[in-house]
Amino acid sequence: MSQLPTTARVVIIGGGAVGTSALYHLALAGWTDCVLLERNELTAGSTWHAAGNVPIFSTDWAVMNMQRYSTRLYRELGARVDYPLNYHVTGSIRLAHSEARMQEFAHVRAMGDRQGLPIELLDVDEIKSRYPFIETHDLVGALYDPHDGDIDPAQLTQAFAKGARELGARIIRFCPVTGVRRENERWVVEHEKGEIACDKVVNAAGYYAGRVGTWFEPFGGRPVPLAVMAHQYMLTDEIPQIEAWSRETGRKLPLLRDVDTSYYLRQEKHGYNLGPYERECRAHWCGDGDPMPEDFSFQLFSDDLDRLEPYIEDAMGRVPLLAETGINKVINGPIPYAPDGLPLIGPMPGVPDAFEACAFTFGIAQAGGAGKLLSEWVIHGRTEWDCWSVDPRRFTDYTDPDYCVEKAREVYGHEFAMHFPRHEWPAGRDRKLSPLHERIKNAGGQMGVYGGWERANWFAKPGDDLSEAATQTWSRHGPGEARIREEVEAVRSGTGVLDLPGFARFEIEGPGVADWLDGLIAGRLPKPGRLSLGYVCDARGHVRTEFSVLRHEGDRVTLIGAASAQWHDADLLRAALPDDGSITLTDRSREISTLVVCGPTSRAVLQGMSDGDLSLPWLSHQEARVAGRQALLVRVCFAGELGWEIHAANAEMEAIYEALMEAGVRPFGMYALDSMRLEKGYGAWRREFSSDYSALESGLDRFVALGKPADFPGKAALAAQAKAGPARRLVSLIVDAPESDAPASAPVWQGDRIVGEVTSGGYGYRVGAAIALAMVETADSAPGTALEIDIRGDRRPARVQDGICLWDPSNERIKA
Repeated sequence: MSQLPTTARVVIIGGGAVGTSALYHLALAGWTDCVLLERNELTAGSTWHAAGNVPIFSTDWAVMNMQRYSTRLYRELGARVDYPLNYHVTGSIRLAHSEARMQEFAHVRAMGDRQGLPIELLDVDEIKSRYPFIETHDLVGALYDPHDGDIDPAQLTQAFAKGARELGARIIRFCPVTGVRRENERWVVEHEKGEIACDKVVNAAGYYAGRVGTWFEPFGGRPVPLAVMAHQYMLTDEIPQIEAWSRETGRKLPLLRDVDTSYYLRQEKHGYNLGPYERECRAHWCGDGDPMPEDFSFQLFSDDLDRLEPYIEDAMGRVPLLAETGINKVINGPIPYAPDGLPLIGPMPGVPDAFEACAFTFGIAQAGGAGKLLSEWVIHGRTEWDCWSVDPRRFTDYTDPDYCVEKAREVYGHEFAMHFPRHEWPAGRDRKLSPLHERIKNAGGQMGVYGGWERANWFAKPGDDLSEAATQTWSRHGPGEARIREEVEAVRSGTGVLDLPGFARFEIEGPGVADWLDGLIAGRLPKPGRLSLGYVCDARGHVRTEFSVLRHEGDRVTLIGAASAQWHDADLLRAALPDDGSITLTDRSREISTLVVCGPTSRAVLQGMSDGDLSLPWLSHQEARVAGRQALLVRVCFAGELGWEIHAANAEMEAIYEALMEAGVRPFGMYALDSMRLEKGYGAWRREFSSDYSALESGLDRFVALGKPADFPGKAALAAQAKAGPARRLVSLIVDAPESDAPASAPVWQGDRIVGEVTSGGYGYRVGAAIALAMVETADSAPGTALEIDIRGDRRPARVQDGICLWDPSNERIKA
């Protein structure tokens, strides 16, 4: 063996398909001084027993992008690195038992249109013509993806490894990593044969990622949020009819997925591979009585077929040929699951120069794209497209082991479930609670989860349908619509209160804090006692995050962001702090809660219970007492009405809320707030304000101060864009959509051209119309332009409005 390296630019821990892809993509970008360490042979973890299916289908934009990239890469990878790959592009058929499922398929087809993918919808007769052995009597249609297929996972991994080695990267097998330490701003990765000092380190350890993650906890890390599930699939004996069909046609059958029943069925040689995702699923290595073994390389769990019987029987009814053969082999292996079923790709929360590429439930399909994204994070500190849905920082401090197991079981058991816009999944709830939580629930609050925090979506009255089944609809006219309308009306004509726990809240103080912040955000700082919105951009001028900036007297500011952004924003801010420690950051997100009190009579309500100066103008803040309790009164309102946010310590909230209830204020929920913010054209983080769009494209011109002396991130790019004019613009559209609201990522059409995509959609109860915020090409953004939006297969007319704000565009109500 050649001498082992003692230094590297990057060390990757884990030699599966994802780890080798990351190494290959780093080397492809010129970062060849990188090392991958694998405790056993390459593929020894989940990769070796993976089924190897390679779908593009996803209802998540970033995941579809990632899988699209993988399929294109795999078609050329073998030739590129001169390594044979058994990659069968067979196409796939996803079966629909209901019109609701066909609507989901229609939306994915529309997303595919936007990404240049030829996805089709099939009627029942077309299913039979493409899959002659199927029974279709109880189906309503299907989705066909011609780029779907399967690949040999071991060959894929070896191809990545060969390509990486030929570019100069190193792979060291049979070299278990034993720990890490931090020295002189670098990582030292300790292994059984020595150690490697490196600039950056990647946890790509598959189902061992949790164990690897514990090594980083002393350096600011947290337990990796994942659980290990057992996934079984069965390989049958060969079937003569399949062999004859393949010989006649020269190809394999399309991969079949019965997503409503929950299994896939794939031709394997001349037999079948049947893989169910059963409701009564099993997690492993999740308690003291079931410890994770030190080494599980190339091992499987014992067969456990009893719980799969209903799925096997259903598959035999769907494809009767299956009943004519026997089971040749059962594979039952460990698969890691994050709490939402999506992988962890990106910066390790709280830990400098450390990254994660783990928790892949579809690792073979996603490995190519994951390697691309991981290499971009490592090299550039950002990715080509917005990837918040797979960013490890999307989870915060509520993902304890019990939560991870609960959610993993739920996700696995509903692997192919539809995600309806107003359906809340029941597992893993009540992890982060408002001080008013029980009171809100007792008042009829129907709760939803926002960055781990429980908030009321709407308030029910006696007799309302509160069943989970009633929320499983794409229609706007589900349970709660009448109450949401009433809540908006209460805010429009009286006073409403929204309990809003969980803002990401950071106190920044120290000499020179104003100059420091001026060099970070794109806009100008507010004066003491005032607030403004501040946007942090990347080098391209694309939006990284949004803060409400509250400036205090002296060298102190408060930055408030989205609840889900807490760990993301903490990392961003800490990385930007001066090295000399002169400016400090304190995270107070857990200590303080917020009430939004708004509506035309809100001043009169608050005057009866507060000693604050309620004549102070919009965008001001002051310390005051409310209901005898100390609070910060902030005159701002995301609902677009006269209003205040009341920020106070958790212990003070009960008394303040009680006083508001005694004053007759009407509680409202997040759905009403979302309706009202759409009417105002207020963007939301990771919807309108994402790293896919520049600050100028997102309509944030007034928050970009190109003339200020400070050289903030993205200033040069934004100056160039301002001179040339943005290629895209965020617009408000009124949509002729009586039944369903426009979903995010739905394409916007101008004739036969796609000219943009929806970022948010909903119904505006004050303006009496369906609204969509959309990013469209500048040439199609003029007021009055007629466009169309594909709402789950139904092209609906839409018209660009005169300005982004549809309700009170002069802000007379909010400034009253």
